[in-house]
Amino acid sequence: MNSKGIFAILMVYVGCGLNNVFLEYLIKEDPGCGHLITFLQFLFIACHGFIFTSKFGRVKRKIRLYDYFVLVFMFFVTNIVNNWAFNFNIPVPLHMIFRAGSLIANMIMGIWILKKKYALSKYLSVAMITLGIIICTLLSSSKQIPKTCSDCPDNVDVEDSHADKDHFFWWFIGVLLLTGALLLSARMGIYQEYLTGRYGKNPEEALYYTHLLSLPAFLVYYNSIVEHANIATQSEPFNVPLINIAIPLFWIYLVGNVLTQYLCISSVYVLTTECSSLTLTLVITLRKFFSLMFSILYFKNPFTWAHWFGTILVFGGTLIFTEVPSKIRATMTQEKKKDKVN
Repeated sequence: MNSKGIFAILMVYVGCGLNNVFLEYLIKEDPGCGHLITFLQFLFIACHGFIFTSKFGRVKRKIRLYDYFVLVFMFFVTNIVNNWAFNFNIPVPLHMIFRAGSLIANMIMGIWILKKKYALSKYLSVAMITLGIIICTLLSSSKQIPKTCSDCPDNVDVEDSHADKDHFFWWFIGVLLLTGALLLSARMGIYQEYLTGRYGKNPEEALYYTHLLSLPAFLVYYNSIVEHANIATQSEPFNVPLINIAIPLFWIYLVGNVLTQYLCISSVYVLTTECSSLTLTLVITLRKFFSLMFSILYFKNPFTWAHWFGTILVFGGTLIFTEVPSKIRATMTQEKKKDKVN
């Protein structure tokens, strides 16, 4: 792998890792700010692409606008639903683990749409991942029922006799949302493969147009965006050293989240052209694992030995799916043969 690919891998770990830190701070302060976060991320990437990729509209597209609209629909809905899930009692660690099950969704879509057949090891790995997600999902559903559920209809008071049932109902809705987003994300991946095969690799253009064409859809969430922007503005002020200016702390977290999100996703797009899909999957999987560990240790999120078992199944199954163990064995066998020859 060349230096550009190595640098992109490093930026994936730095950008995506820091992005999760800012996201955790934001969600703890305002669980309903998902639409605001996503809108600002899309707006920044669209503006950046308009200046540096499109050259203020002077660069001609290489991919049809219709194809972009199809991709944008799936891309936008996936991002919105993933953020919206936080409103339904979904903790950040569960969110990370659940999204790590993308290989399951890819296999399902591959069998259904592309009529693919897989080796036994692939099905074994999928079984491990599925079991791990089920364990972590069931355990997370019974942890830390909040005193109020301000994001549920009619401001459900969870202190009454129906508290547990109400909490479980909205948590179950959140799980269904994550499941739908997972499957749609896998379908989007198959469509991206189709576009790459037809038009070639255009990561910067794809990054720009998928975000630009999604912006009008945020009008649907205008009220939510304005509401949570006001909440952000009224947050605790932070006095900036030297210039003696007070800035709402929530907006500082938002800026940090937006910038690190751009660093993260642009590096992933670069990796799609600089390394194999195996390497890319492994990099993203390990990044998710490190982010999960940091979230648990730094933010002290609840995590039992059963959670650890589920997590090991998820990431262990992912490594088997990407054939890392077999690649290591093949490399060691080749080295032994070389030693014997020498």
